[in-house]
Amino acid sequence: MSSYITIGPIKVHQVLHQAVEKDILPGTGIAAEKFWSSLGAVLCEYGPKNEALLRKRDAIQAQIDAYLLENKNKPWDSGKYTAFLSQIGYIVPAGPAFKVETENVDPEVCATPGPQLVVPVDNAR
Repeated sequence: MSSYITIGPIKVHQVLHQAVEKDILPGTGIAAEKFWSSLGAVLCEYGPKNEALLRKRDAIQAQIDAYLLENKNKPWDSGKYTAFLSQIGYIVPAGPAFKVETENVDPEVCATPGPQLVVPVDNAR
């Protein structure tokens, strides 16, 4: 017996299926059918692109590994290595300047410095 359940276009492990339907979704107001159909739609839309990106990452990593093995006994040349990384597409030219506009951002994110979010209350700072 397979440990996977087919739900629309996707296969879901029984443990995940049970956790979602019995532990995660109750109380959220989201119907199981809606959740699974939405997840299936997202996976079908972005799955192929994600797979292509993973293949590209693997190909670039293989090129980097080969370069490092080929040059392991040579003096380190950061300029040559940077040129190599640019040649294989790992380093790309910087794009044009841009500005991000936001609104309705919680003060903890936009105004409170990051370290202040993690300092224990009993640590006087």
